[in-house]
Amino acid sequence: MSSRAPLLPPLRPWIEQVWVSARADAAPAHAHAREHSLPSGSMHLAIRLDGPPLRLYADADDRVGRGYSAAVVAGVRASYCIKDTSLPAASVGAVLRPGAALALFGVSAAELEGRHVDLRELCGARADDLYERLSACADPRRRRALFERFLHAQLRPVRGLDPQIAQAVSSLQRSAPALQAAARLEAIVADEDDDDDLRIAALARASGRSHRHFIAGFRDLAGLAPKRYARVLRFKRLLAALAATPRPQWAQLAVDAGYFDQSHLIREFRRFAGVSPREYLAAGAASAHHLPVGIARGDLSGKRRG
Repeated sequence: MSSRAPLLPPLRPWIEQVWVSARADAAPAHAHAREHSLPSGSMHLAIRLDGPPLRLYADADDRVGRGYSAAVVAGVRASYCIKDTSLPAASVGAVLRPGAALALFGVSAAELEGRHVDLRELCGARADDLYERLSACADPRRRRALFERFLHAQLRPVRGLDPQIAQAVSSLQRSAPALQAAARLEAIVADEDDDDDLRIAALARASGRSHRHFIAGFRDLAGLAPKRYARVLRFKRLLAALAATPRPQWAQLAVDAGYFDQSHLIREFRRFAGVSPREYLAAGAASAHHLPVGIARGDLSGKRRG
């Protein structure tokens, strides 16, 4: 799979990465393979160009699942979803930045939270035209160019974007560990919820907006309320740390990643991944946010929470 920043400069404020992937030659190891698709704090636009469309399952016992269209916008989630991976497909897609839902589709990211939405609902007939053009083109570079031109044509002026709230979103993305450390110094009662609340309250004060206005504006841009968004970003950093640390010292890793302690890390990990951290490492995921599971593997199965 080829994945990199957009080639067209006007897309870069709104698109983090564009990918183009061919169908994998190797057959999956399990005829009913699934994965826990773990939250990353980002929206995705994915277009499957061959093979079956996206299929998601309500929980580990669901044998039927729900099918979606070939082109889907996945809203930001604060939980994992269970995805069918038994039949690979060629695909084109993008990882969207905060505010991209407004810039590309004219909707608040909060409206798409936790949902998988048919691209036709957001773009009408243009979505069908894009799919036909991409399907008729076999060259990866041309597919990427066609896709980026579509995204560029979708761009519209974003009115009402609050720069102070946008800055708060960026602050959480860039410097959450420092904010967590500052909050700990302020906390009188040792409680992880106090820690999170103090960080968000500090951001709201810095924005100069009322708490209610700050929360609503933040969700419009990022898709989640700031406290949930911060927790997902912390989980994302933890996954990156685990990828770089084959044998982690869990207590130290918890502190370094911004968790109150090791038990706090484990609770949050189960909530976001459906498994414990040790089970996650034992599964040997090839990609940090894509945890392979099977329908009969009880230790790595779980209910989808969103």
